[in-house]
Amino acid sequence: MKALIDRAVRWWRVLSSPSRYFSLGFLVIGGFIGGILFWGGFNTALEATNTEQFCTSCHEMRDNVFAELKSTIHYSNRSGVRATCPDCHVPHEWTDKIARKMQASKEVWGKIFGTINTREKFLEERLNLAKHEWARLKANDSLECRNCHAYKYMDWTRQSQRAVYVHSTALAGNEHTCIDCHKGIAHRLPNMEGIEMLYGAPLEQISSNESKGSSGH
Repeated sequence: MKALIDRAVRWWRVLSSPSRYFSLGFLVIGGFIGGILFWGGFNTALEATNTEQFCTSCHEMRDNVFAELKSTIHYSNRSGVRATCPDCHVPHEWTDKIARKMQASKEVWGKIFGTINTREKFLEERLNLAKHEWARLKANDSLECRNCHAYKYMDWTRQSQRAVYVHSTALAGNEHTCIDCHKGIAHRLPNMEGIEMLYGAPLEQISSNESKGSSGH
């Protein structure tokens, strides 16, 4: 232990002592260039991990939640505008994005230890995974949703009566947020028994049930 401490002290003395071989200008310019290279590499790596291709490179995501996303309006719609994984799960602002990436780094352990490496394991953990994401969106006032959807620009004439009622009452006073109702907006819902919902059930589940009823099923 003492030898390790002595070695650390020697390294610190080397790093803190003035250079005998390089001028101050060389060190400043070298440090500046090194900083640019580090920053560029860091941001390149950050953006590389912020793509749908990266998210779906693991079979856990590709075969489960991404497969479910493909059947939703957020993946395919008449206007051709779609949301990718990071659009909904990673904040756009740089500082918030860094915080989210640090949080997500813990998920690497799940990959290493195979927490959800089979369909059966994924289904067992689905509720816990969903609760974690619901809580995150609740805490940031559905920030990722609001990056695309704005209450003040909603066209009431193009919404159903239920949607108009819910949006005009739940969002108008800023008492509730998108995820309070839209828990099944992009992925299948887990067993919702015991989960408190603002309007009794996720709106996607209500709409699905109404569609089945109107079609005679």
